[in-house]
Amino acid sequence: MTKRTVNLLILIFIISMIFSSGVYAQSGVSLFGKNIKIEDGGTPQDYVSSIKLLLLLTVLSLAPSILIMMTSFTRIIIILSFIRNALGLQQTPPSQVLIGLALCLTMFVMAPVGKQINSEALQPFLKEEINQEEALKKAMAPVREFMFKQTRDKDLSLFMNIKNISNVKNLDAIPNYVLIPAFIISELKTAFQIGFIIYVPFLVIDMIVSSTLMSMGMMMLPPVIISFPFKILLFILVDGWNLISKAMVLGFK
Repeated sequence: MTKRTVNLLILIFIISMIFSSGVYAQSGVSLFGKNIKIEDGGTPQDYVSSIKLLLLLTVLSLAPSILIMMTSFTRIIIILSFIRNALGLQQTPPSQVLIGLALCLTMFVMAPVGKQINSEALQPFLKEEINQEEALKKAMAPVREFMFKQTRDKDLSLFMNIKNISNVKNLDAIPNYVLIPAFIISELKTAFQIGFIIYVPFLVIDMIVSSTLMSMGMMMLPPVIISFPFKILLFILVDGWNLISKAMVLGFK
C-alpha cells in the first residue's frame, strides 16, 4: 500500500467522523414541517418493553410456518400433491385449491387439540388465572401429545442420540427441539408411503395402455393421451376425493 493510499484512507476516516459526530449531535429531526425531538429513555423498562415488542413481532412472523410444521398439514399437502401428479395433471386442481383443502382438513384433524388449548390455556390466561409461562406450557401439552402419537421411535431416537440425550424417564423430559424435527421427518415418510400406494393403480393403467398400443403397432401415439382419460374415469368411479380424505383423516392417531 502506497503512502498516497494511506493518506487518502486517513482523510476519508476523518471526514466520516466529522459528519457522524454532527449527525449524533442532533437531538431533533424535522419531518413534514414538524420538529421531532429524540431523547434517551428515562428508565431501562422502556428498552425492555421495546425489545419484548420486537421479539413478539418476530415470533408472530414465524408462527404460521411453525404451526404448519407442528400439525397434520405437512402430510396432507404432500399426499394431495401426489394425487395430482399421479393423475398426470399439472395445474388442476390449482395449488391454491390444494392448500385450501389441506388447511380445512388440518383444522378438522386438529380441532380436538385446539379445543383443549382454548379451554386449558387460552381462556385461563385471558381471565388472568395463570401467567404467560404457565399458559404456554399448557398450550404445548396437547400439541406435544399429538406429535408423539405420530412420531416414530426410530426418528425420535435419532435426534436424541445426536444431542446425547439418554436416561429419559418419561416423554415430558424430551425437549421440543428434539420432538419437532422427529415429528416432521416421520410425517414426510408417512406421506411418501401413502403417495407410493396412490401411484400404483395409475402406473398400472399407464403400463396397460402402453403395452396395448405397442401390440397394435401404434408406437407413434403417446400413451399419455390414451391413459389420461382412463385415470380420470377410474378416480371418479371409486370416488377418489372421498376415499383419500377419509384415509388421511383416519390415518392420524
